[in-house]
Amino acid sequence: MADNFLEPADDTAVPLMDPEEQLPGLAAYVKHKFEDSENGRFSYEQRWLQSYKNFRGIYDSTTQYRDSERSKVFIKITKTKVLAAYGQIVDILFANKKFPMVVEPTPVPEGIAEFAHLQTPLDQVIEDPYGFAGDGRELPMGATQATPAMDFLGGLEGRYENTQIRPGPSLMGEPQISPAQKAALNMEKQIHDQLLDTSAVNVLRSSIFESALLGTGVVKGPFNHYKRIHKWEDGPDGRTYSPYEKVVPRIEYVSAWDFHPDPSATTIDDCEYVIQRHRMNRSQFRSLIAQPFFYKDAIEECLAKGPNYEDKYYEDTIREDETEPYYQNNRFEVLEYWGVLDGKMAEESGLDVAEQMDEFDQVQVNVWVCGTMVLRCVLNPFTPARIPYQVFPYEINPYQIWGVGVAENMEDAQMLMNGHVRMAIDNLALAGNLVFDVDEASLVPGQNMDIFPGKIFRRQSGVTGTAINGLKFPNTAPENIQMYQISRQLADEETGLPSIMHGQTGVTGTGRTASGLSMLLGGASLSLKTVIKNIDDQLLKPLGEAYFQWNMQFNTDAPTIEGDLEIKPRGVAAVMQKEVRSQRLTTLLQTVSNPMLAPFIKIPNLMRELAIAQDIDPDSLVNDVNEAQIFAEMLKGLANAQQEASQQGQPTGDQQGGMGQSGGVPPGANPDDASGVGGGTIGTGSVPAAGEDNFTGTNQGAEG
Repeated sequence: MADNFLEPADDTAVPLMDPEEQLPGLAAYVKHKFEDSENGRFSYEQRWLQSYKNFRGIYDSTTQYRDSERSKVFIKITKTKVLAAYGQIVDILFANKKFPMVVEPTPVPEGIAEFAHLQTPLDQVIEDPYGFAGDGRELPMGATQATPAMDFLGGLEGRYENTQIRPGPSLMGEPQISPAQKAALNMEKQIHDQLLDTSAVNVLRSSIFESALLGTGVVKGPFNHYKRIHKWEDGPDGRTYSPYEKVVPRIEYVSAWDFHPDPSATTIDDCEYVIQRHRMNRSQFRSLIAQPFFYKDAIEECLAKGPNYEDKYYEDTIREDETEPYYQNNRFEVLEYWGVLDGKMAEESGLDVAEQMDEFDQVQVNVWVCGTMVLRCVLNPFTPARIPYQVFPYEINPYQIWGVGVAENMEDAQMLMNGHVRMAIDNLALAGNLVFDVDEASLVPGQNMDIFPGKIFRRQSGVTGTAINGLKFPNTAPENIQMYQISRQLADEETGLPSIMHGQTGVTGTGRTASGLSMLLGGASLSLKTVIKNIDDQLLKPLGEAYFQWNMQFNTDAPTIEGDLEIKPRGVAAVMQKEVRSQRLTTLLQTVSNPMLAPFIKIPNLMRELAIAQDIDPDSLVNDVNEAQIFAEMLKGLANAQQEASQQGQPTGDQQGGMGQSGGVPPGANPDDASGVGGGTIGTGSVPAAGEDNFTGTNQGAEG
């Protein structure tokens, strides 16, 4: 339970009420809001309960059976569809082992330069002393030297203290950086590390599964989490174990059954309050004493009174066990309230509110209640104040905060499949056995009418074979199986999840051809794209922004990551068929090879997208701006070295030889050898006559 509480940096920022001044009015207020939320979501609880039963293969107690029905079989197609949707979503979002979220500068970042470069003498020559609007060098009347109006490098200023950096793009090919992009990459890396350190992906998987099953997923946080770091140090006595704690943000999975929002709200941003219902055993409840701003006396009083937990009507079905009495006797019900409180009640509760606050003004608070006791009451510690929950639907219900899941969408199809399969099984049992017509008047009275091999019936009258007749009923199972197949196809259409996606064989119709199969999978991708879009907009983006705000408020490394940044979820980008997406990106990359178009394309982003389309981790393949600059310099140096080597090995214009050219002597050849044998130029030069030095012919040949 230690992960649920945010400890503010300054205790005075979160005023507490005195536990001696607790009033039952605040506890009653929270309980009243809890009852309102329960009543508002009752109809949804009925749907969730039915969805869960269909997933588990449990018939409702209200299901009516005919006396003739023998089969109680339940075809768990709902379970197959829910798991298929869950698997597809998780595979899309986390296939490349990266959290599907990036941090980028805004299109026009404020407070930090979009580009900067190394200062050169040229900058001093061409600098406009008067500046221009928006460049940060606006001067008062009569000024002669520019005075920066803002910190162009933002949090990166100290990292380049030994380098002359100027804002703006490079002018003559100087090394260039993007401070805004660098700050965004630092923030993105920080958030991804925090998510990895706290196993956030496992939390998101649980929430995504419940959204597919019940229609709504809930994630709580981030909150401060003290993670133990294992460390060993060498000393005079050998290696010693010296662990330490590191504060990291952590999120938690919250079941929809325990989440009670404002019943009139349609989104989490529209909620005036939310209440989370906790079920705690005695040890968990006692551990609250060690958490910040909890009232020890109130907790001990609740422990003395004993557990107060009472089962809800749906919990017997969810748990599916026989431990209800022990479960209740060993649990405490604790309500965690996040929301508004009017000024008058806040003041009566002991909170230190502003003196000028009107009684109708409201403040954001966090209150924990057990029975009639207030366990914790503080002002909302977040700046700006927000309700720390993310609620996302599988399928949007435009008029409620609760969504619609896979199980609810195919509820009718599941009922039809169960009914027709039961009828088919009962008919097969009937058609596979004889039904007997007995004329008891023809038999000796008092005989046992059970039939088995070797059975003897005593007849007293009538014609032979007329006392007992076997009847054969027709087999109507094929018609019922056909209706079952139709109902299964209906489930495919209602959920947007074709059976081929979860391993069905023997596909007929459109799915028998490669193009038809591609059409089916493409249609399924469109359905999932809508779901992923909901997750992007209502989970990934607000969760990323929550982590951003947490780092701005509590992270001591904020100067190196702050900037005018925005969170961009990447779930929908992964839905597009990888082959098509990769082909489009490759085509765009070929277009960028045109030097006239290259300056208008963000090459690093293009390379990252291409890597993602190929299921490759972009961080392991694509360099950032600084790394790219280093490798560009290395490649430039290598190209220069190759050029110099080529120039040294290539003959000059005066040394070139060949047919019809004079003066060319290859390296190592005898320049005095004009015979053409020792590597000299063939057919050129002055040939010695007969009798002269170096003559190699014969007199006869010369004379002839």
